[in-house]
Amino acid sequence: MRKISLVVLSAILLSSCVSKKKYVALETENGQLKSELTKTKVENEELEAKFDAIQARVDAYNNKINSLTEESNAKMVNVDGVVMSEDAKAQMRETLKNVPSEYLAGTTTLKDSMNAAIAYNIKNTASDIDESDDIAVKVEETVVMISISDKMLFKSGSYRVTDKADVILQKIADVINSEESLDVMVEGHTDDKKMIESASVKDNWDLSVLRATSVVKRLQNNFEVAPEKLIAAGRSFYQPLVSNDTAENRAKNRRTRIVILPNIDKFFALMAANQ
Repeated sequence: MRKISLVVLSAILLSSCVSKKKYVALETENGQLKSELTKTKVENEELEAKFDAIQARVDAYNNKINSLTEESNAKMVNVDGVVMSEDAKAQMRETLKNVPSEYLAGTTTLKDSMNAAIAYNIKNTASDIDESDDIAVKVEETVVMISISDKMLFKSGSYRVTDKADVILQKIADVINSEESLDVMVEGHTDDKKMIESASVKDNWDLSVLRATSVVKRLQNNFEVAPEKLIAAGRSFYQPLVSNDTAENRAKNRRTRIVILPNIDKFFALMAANQ
């Protein structure tokens, strides 16, 4: 009986010892978890403080942007669908003071008036181009058309621009470069004579287009005309000035026509971009 009691007592003591170790381990683990939780709370509070500071800066920037936008909008006006500053509008009105009243007759909006003003300036610049039997300058409303006989630009049957053409092309380039908001179409026109079979150019369509592109390239490469202003077009012999019944008439039909017209929408866009 005594032996049994000792065994039972030993078991109880052993069991008590193991439970205490587990308890201490659990207490230690619990302490670590509490420490990590406290650390996490501190880090979270720091992050929230940083977030609040960033949000405050964002709010301040947004308030500043809104304030500047309202201030800018207060200084802007709508001119024929284009928003621009009062200063730009004042500059346009100042420009119109130098335009003769007959050019402004019939205009009803500021947009129409500026179109007329640009046309007036183009015509004045184009007045440096001397008209002759080989060069004709025609102005129709806001469009300036300059017609040049092929003998001023090319050798017979060729589409390569001759050096003697540089005098007239320089003057035309001066007109084009005088105003940013222009569109320029270079049209090649021929007579109705067929190409000889051995010619490098197949027909009058090809010849008219090649001559137009040659003039366009010359204006761009030699006289610094912006390529985005230029359009090359071939008309073949389908828009003759006169009947192709004589050698003299065929010579009149062989020509290059340069059409210069203001692009008022481009003008307003430039005005808006330069505010």
